[in-house]
Amino acid sequence: MLVKNVMTPHEKLIIISAMSTVREALSLMKTHTVRSVVVNKGTEDGAYGLVTFKNILQSIVAEDGDIDLLNVYDIASTPAFSVSAKLDVKYAAKMMVRHSIKRLLVIDNNELQGILTMTDIIGILMNSVE
Repeated sequence: MLVKNVMTPHEKLIIISAMSTVREALSLMKTHTVRSVVVNKGTEDGAYGLVTFKNILQSIVAEDGDIDLLNVYDIASTPAFSVSAKLDVKYAAKMMVRHSIKRLLVIDNNELQGILTMTDIIGILMNSVE
């Protein structure tokens, strides 16, 4: 099974500017009940990033950051780990396990296609045991 058959498409993703504040990112996460937001690439040849609850907690708790003073680019994982939509899901799953990550951006030709999460992959496994 290919990543494109399992991923959440880009139309459903929440995308934020790197210049936004961490408060704005957290507000979007709360409003849309998501655990991550995609950080838009700044230029055509730039890289997409990802901000997760973990990034926010690390910056706020561990580093005494202020969500009104910190910008998204300060805490985002950029470039985010990514895979192609045409990759077999098993290789994406191996990458996630090997690098202890829960989300992979799906990017082809440096354009965002979607996101693949561990939950997406576990969903496939759960459906297969029914």
